[in-house]
Amino acid sequence: MKWPADRISNSVEKSFGMYDKASELEKNGADLIHLEVGRPNFDTPAHIKQATKDALDAGKVHYGEFPGELHFRQAIAEKLFRDNKIDAGVDEILVTSGLTQNVFAVCMAAIDPDDEVIVLDPFYPQHVAKVQLAGGIIVPVPLGDDFRIDAEAIRGAITTKTRMIALVNPSNPTGRVFSREELQALADIAIEFDLLVIADEVYEQKVFDDNSHISIASLPGMHDRTFSMFAFTKGYAMDGWRLGYLVAPRAMMTAILTVTINDMPHVNVFIQDGGHAAITGPQDCVAEMLAEDKRRRDLLVDRMNQMPGVGCSAPQGSIYAFPDISATGIASQQLAERILSECEVVVEAGSFYGEKGEGYLRVCFGSEPYERIEQAMDRLEHFFAGLVV
Repeated sequence: MKWPADRISNSVEKSFGMYDKASELEKNGADLIHLEVGRPNFDTPAHIKQATKDALDAGKVHYGEFPGELHFRQAIAEKLFRDNKIDAGVDEILVTSGLTQNVFAVCMAAIDPDDEVIVLDPFYPQHVAKVQLAGGIIVPVPLGDDFRIDAEAIRGAITTKTRMIALVNPSNPTGRVFSREELQALADIAIEFDLLVIADEVYEQKVFDDNSHISIASLPGMHDRTFSMFAFTKGYAMDGWRLGYLVAPRAMMTAILTVTINDMPHVNVFIQDGGHAAITGPQDCVAEMLAEDKRRRDLLVDRMNQMPGVGCSAPQGSIYAFPDISATGIASQQLAERILSECEVVVEAGSFYGEKGEGYLRVCFGSEPYERIEQAMDRLEHFFAGLVV
């Protein structure tokens, strides 16, 4: 008996990186500090939870609309226009089970076997697996100096089979927030070659200092070729809620709905009231969580830059630092495994995110309280001090 299907065997997503290795140690009682998983270390704000409880008490427990509840999509449309400068109608918005379902649905609706999809290296691996499940071919294109978008490198990778470019902004894993100039260069290429763009914007609210998040769909000519993807995961600490939304051109939404109706017809109706409260209610909670993330970021960057063999730029956005450990002469996967076994600190190898990630570690500063990050830095400081660099 043949098992499994080729689409599974051909997918590169075999594990969750260091998380899998850490889980085995944790079962045996190890005191691990988790700096590998992008899981917000905050509770969901009270007014969001209360709105969901109220919806349940009001009897919102039955089937809902396939694209999402109308009042919720109307609120999302207002938020998109106000914050993202995207003018989308409610029929161009699809409520989804997190951003992961967004990517899966778009890949299944838009990619044919042997279509090529450009990813910017270092890239987010879960996007790769979904492209491959749809039969597509991944074409990694290295980011340039300081992990800037290299438009000429993208142009040089385009073939007659190129269908789409995948963009994560702010970037996971590098923490870069792409400038308007960089995004415009990518947009010009997409328009010139008639390409689609996946824009993963889950970290839109995690932007630090004087940097600004810009949605590529807001640029001229990009609305009709961009799949803009958002979630409540990071900004509102709602990762376990599995709630997100997709903005897609009206002409493409029917095909996407064909996938989601056969996958998960609609998101739980009562949690949509929680999402509604999140984007229409007070935003103080978002600012407070961002301020705490910045405090943790500054601690981590300052401490890591004092460690021999480590150089760490301050990330402009997201909840990840991407320290350069190439001076140690140790491969990133080997180093991450040694840090786990010798320090009981979990970080991700840069190589997990593509060839250009080698020589780096991805370290999450949003997944543990400030005090635990201090403990992690103490452990790492001792570890790196003992390396021969």
